Amino acid sequence: MEETTYSIASSSYPTKKAIIKLLTIHLFLFLSLHVSDVGAQKTPSSSSLELESCDGVFISYTLVSREKEYPHVKNASKQAWAFKAEATLTNVGDEEVQGWKMFVGFQHREILVSADGAILIDAGDFPAEVGNGTTMVGSTVADLKTAIGTAGDLNQMSAKIDIVGTQFGLGVGATPMPKTITLQNDGFKCPAPTRKASRMFACCRKDPKVKAKPVTKTKYPPRRSGDLTIEYDVLQAFQNNYYVQVTIENKHPLGRLDHWNLTWEWPKGEFIYSLKGAYARRKDPSDCLYGSAGKFYGDMDFSQVATCQKKPIISDLPAERAEDEKVGKLPWCCRNGTVLPPLMDKNKAKSMFQMQVFKMPPDTDNRTAITPPMKWNIDGVINPHYQCGAPVRVDPSVFPEPSGLSAISTAVATWQIVCNITKPKPQQNRCCVSFSAFYNESAIPCNTCACGCTDTRKCNSQASPLLLPPEALLVPFANRTVKARAWAKLKHLHVPSRLPCADNCPVSINWHVNSDHKEGWTARITIFNWEDFSFDDWFTAIQLTRTFDDFEDVYSFNGTRIPGLKTIFLEGLKGLNYLAGETNGTYAKDPRVPGKQQSVLSFTKKHVKHFDITKDGFPSKVYFNGMECSLPPIRPHKSSGHKSSISVIALILTAFVTLLLI
Repeated sequence: MEETTYSIASSSYPTKKAIIKLLTIHLFLFLSLHVSDVGAQKTPSSSSLELESCDGVFISYTLVSREKEYPHVKNASKQAWAFKAEATLTNVGDEEVQGWKMFVGFQHREILVSADGAILIDAGDFPAEVGNGTTMVGSTVADLKTAIGTAGDLNQMSAKIDIVGTQFGLGVGATPMPKTITLQNDGFKCPAPTRKASRMFACCRKDPKVKAKPVTKTKYPPRRSGDLTIEYDVLQAFQNNYYVQVTIENKHPLGRLDHWNLTWEWPKGEFIYSLKGAYARRKDPSDCLYGSAGKFYGDMDFSQVATCQKKPIISDLPAERAEDEKVGKLPWCCRNGTVLPPLMDKNKAKSMFQMQVFKMPPDTDNRTAITPPMKWNIDGVINPHYQCGAPVRVDPSVFPEPSGLSAISTAVATWQIVCNITKPKPQQNRCCVSFSAFYNESAIPCNTCACGCTDTRKCNSQASPLLLPPEALLVPFANRTVKARAWAKLKHLHVPSRLPCADNCPVSINWHVNSDHKEGWTARITIFNWEDFSFDDWFTAIQLTRTFDDFEDVYSFNGTRIPGLKTIFLEGLKGLNYLAGETNGTYAKDPRVPGKQQSVLSFTKKHVKHFDITKDGFPSKVYFNGMECSLPPIRPHKSSGHKSSISVIALILTAFVTLLLI
């Protein structure tokens, strides 16, 4: 039997195997205090064997308990169950793991209420829907140190996450478990987890094929990437208040914000005393005067406070306030809430403001006791929908020294909030697409209720839109009914008794296949603005999964290829990047006229085998100002009418030639 105890005077070090054995005993004691399986008792031998065979990071997930929630329903798939679970990570390797990231592949429509010991980096605030899985990072223990460097201290080597939530489906006696668990740190490779009753585990090892990236040692978890990031930098800290700088940065090539509104929730009753570079939508001192702030700050003049709301709405200042000495004079501020993609203008891909925040007890006992706001959310006018995660403490931001000397200064503390673009839910778009083609006389309009329907008493929200003559796309929906009925009668199309509802989209885009020849094809894109206001620095983007490489040119817009997304980025030429709003017609009885921008795109056929214009000539996704637009479910087909018209012409020519020969 191998010796596992050592003399203090011995000059030799314990072997790795001996250390693991020692750790096994510690870990079993650690787990036995915190973990209880559902319907199964763990023995020391099972835990020992699992850990002893691992020489990397040992991860596990255990379902602790499960209880039926109200309301009790007969449909098992809709029955809610409260559950408690525990996830653990233990570093039994010889390298420290900085900023661990663990993915739990939930699959039963789970809604997490809490996850003590971790932060969800790809979900919103609690309660968070994680039915497709979620990635967690450490909040209390961000790094997993080694046994060698800590003398086997499991508190520094391990992290534990206590999970509480709701899940759906599966009847009494079932044991709903995640699909998988894995460590997502670079350089690690995890096998499929082993499942034993209500517990699953895996040993993630360093992948010898992966070349280790140089890692900069940080005190806090490393900064994460995302479609849009927000930095909450504390610049000065005092006993009862602090100054903070908030920086919004767009990092997605198709991301954008117009007239942004930023909201959050103060967790401990804090309030904003002053703002620079932005303003609060509501300034009402009553929330302070009649709340806990009024009692604690009895002598304060709350009429001068920027906002006392627990959930303030912050907006960017207009451009004319940029040079204002009191509220302006900040880089990247005062652009009327416009944040462009870095592809358009890197300097306009950021927005910034500063504020003075007054704290509330118990944080007033310590100048460094600062709790950042929670439940962050940001949106624009016709822009992508962003889902923001919880703020994560990161290493303080670094700034150039204001004096101009070749030195740097750092923030007192920094939190990072990562927001990612989500796909719009049905009927929640803000733009839509219609399709038409030279080979079909009918245009396929935008989807019914593509951007939502508020009143469906006089229309059918479930009916498919009626096919239209192409010229009908030029007038508002309210003026299309007569044209649609006449076209249906002419083409012998069915018209339902209750007509389909409108698309109700402020922006629509028509994609028209213009021509198809041996060497290539062309398409025409027309953008319609049905709003009263205009769009400055607009852009649209077209994703073509099969024909992207064949894109040749665009003639009235600037076009840029984005290879990674197989997308063509289109924006107005200099001086023409202005999409006007809807205006009145020439005469009082004329329909209103939308603002329009139009261009033609040309393509070759060099890279697509078996090219079919009815399929390959249409985009798979269309974006306007970052918002993904609603696409029709069908494409124009080469109609029998089109084919018959060619046949008639051919017959006439044949008859004419025959007469000449006679």
